[in-house]
Amino acid sequence: MIYSVLLGLAVSCLLFLYVRFPYFTQDFIFVLRTVNIGRLVNRFGRASPCYTILDRFADIARSHPQKPFLVFEGEVFSYRDADRISNRIANALRERALVHAGQTVALFHGNAPQYVCTWLALAKLGCTVALLNTNLRSRSLLHCCDCCCATALITDADLAPAVAEVLPSLHMCGMSVLLLFGSCKTDGIVNLSAAVRGASEEAPPLSLRSDISIRSPALYIYTSGTTGLPKAAVISHHRLWLMSFLQRMTGVSSRDILYIYLPLYHSAGFLAGLTGAIERGNTVVLRRKFSASRFWDDCREHEVTVIQYIGEVMRYLCNTPKSERDRDHRVRLALGNGITAATWEEFLRRFGNVHICECYGATEGNIGFLNYSGKIGSIGRVTAIHKVPQCTPADVSVYCSGETGLLVAKINKIAPFSGYVKNPAQTEKKKLRNVFKKGDLYFNTGDLILADRRGFLYFQDRIGDTFRWKGENVSTTEVSEVLLMLDSIEAANVYGVRVSGHEGRIGMAALKLTDGTEFDGSATYKHVKKLLPAYARPHFIRIQDELDVTGTFKQVKGQLVQEGFDPNVIQSKLFFLDESKQTFVPLTQELYSSITNGHTRL
Repeated sequence: MIYSVLLGLAVSCLLFLYVRFPYFTQDFIFVLRTVNIGRLVNRFGRASPCYTILDRFADIARSHPQKPFLVFEGEVFSYRDADRISNRIANALRERALVHAGQTVALFHGNAPQYVCTWLALAKLGCTVALLNTNLRSRSLLHCCDCCCATALITDADLAPAVAEVLPSLHMCGMSVLLLFGSCKTDGIVNLSAAVRGASEEAPPLSLRSDISIRSPALYIYTSGTTGLPKAAVISHHRLWLMSFLQRMTGVSSRDILYIYLPLYHSAGFLAGLTGAIERGNTVVLRRKFSASRFWDDCREHEVTVIQYIGEVMRYLCNTPKSERDRDHRVRLALGNGITAATWEEFLRRFGNVHICECYGATEGNIGFLNYSGKIGSIGRVTAIHKVPQCTPADVSVYCSGETGLLVAKINKIAPFSGYVKNPAQTEKKKLRNVFKKGDLYFNTGDLILADRRGFLYFQDRIGDTFRWKGENVSTTEVSEVLLMLDSIEAANVYGVRVSGHEGRIGMAALKLTDGTEFDGSATYKHVKKLLPAYARPHFIRIQDELDVTGTFKQVKGQLVQEGFDPNVIQSKLFFLDESKQTFVPLTQELYSSITNGHTRL
């Protein structure tokens, strides 16, 4: 009788907990995993020398040398293969005294096993590696090399022509430009491919990394912030570990096979993807770039179990022609960010029971969320781990649940903000002081977040002078500065507009032309193509007699954003960037309909 009563009480308590706290079990597991990761990172930091992700790679190469590490275009590289190749690269560079411990080396290279091995080699030499966006050209490329104080740039044969455009300027800065694989006929680019092939496979001495601590910079990853050119965010070994543990947090094991097609210069591809795979000791199927038509065939061929995504990619997959084999795959987990609720639901209906784990975080930020519960549309949930973050409305007053507010996160020893290299002004701009009480300090994410009454968070929009397109942040200030280089343009107001069927916002610019000039679509096309990466180029141009400004002379964007690019609403001249014709063409009603119906590719 007593046991029956106790059993009934236990069941009642469990039922009460489930009704009152339906996410208790998931929250509890998440907190346990988070605490365990904190314990591991602290232990790694106390080791002498500190234990880095490179040491984790070396451990796997010793314990499981034959395990496949990278699968790429029909070739399989084991952990031992990658270890030996990276040793050859490191020794070739070291023997010629081209790089030294403590220096920064810029890596300007497309997705390939050679990229991974080059990074490993530079880490073995005690270098900090700056991961350059392969879309960078001209002024932006020079800026990114300069701001991280790189002493050398390593590129591949495909990107050598882009490097050749700025080669004299790089040499004037005292930078060596190196090619480690393949051939290149450009004078001034040192080809070390023969030296790498003939170099020793012995590991470089550990003493080269003896000065590295857990707070030392491991990487510089570039982010397009609210103003100006790309900024180099500091990724310390401590932060690298935290990002690498994301796969562990989502239940990925060493038996999983991860599919990476996102660019490795991006924090998603490199940290959440590559180094996360090393932490888990699993296998990576690597592609040069995303292909919607090949995606599921690749997953079937290589028995992929975990995929990464950004919101646009999931929409692209949902837009591919339906097939009887849509659910014929072994993918069980999708890890990424930026998926809308509608695309999320469509993906699950079409491709089956794939657990979508939406994440939130910025490359340089000190806060992140993980939607471990699978709540559709949410970026995560506030738990005991997140007691410090606050959401505040734009006037920096305390928010109420159910409102949209600016997400800020307290800066302290547990959640530091390392800032940007050689950019104290932009580092300071990301800080908010005296937010909730005098003397406090918070990181400004620049994101508007909605919090519901159960603690789930929902991304709403970016604020300030940045919009997001093709998974990249676009700086309106940088685009404006590029447009103003043209003599025919007197003023430019750049903003992002929504296009039906597309995630994020696409670039548009309202222009005031210099007196006596006409808009030259061909010259403008050539100019933006040369100086801006593809995702940052304005696709729509609006010609105006004057650009509206506020009483403090700030450009007014709200009405422009609301009107979009609809010729039925806008009486001004409108133009569209036509890649096939390599010019800006007049935006007619027919072309507008083709764009909004999805017939014209953006």
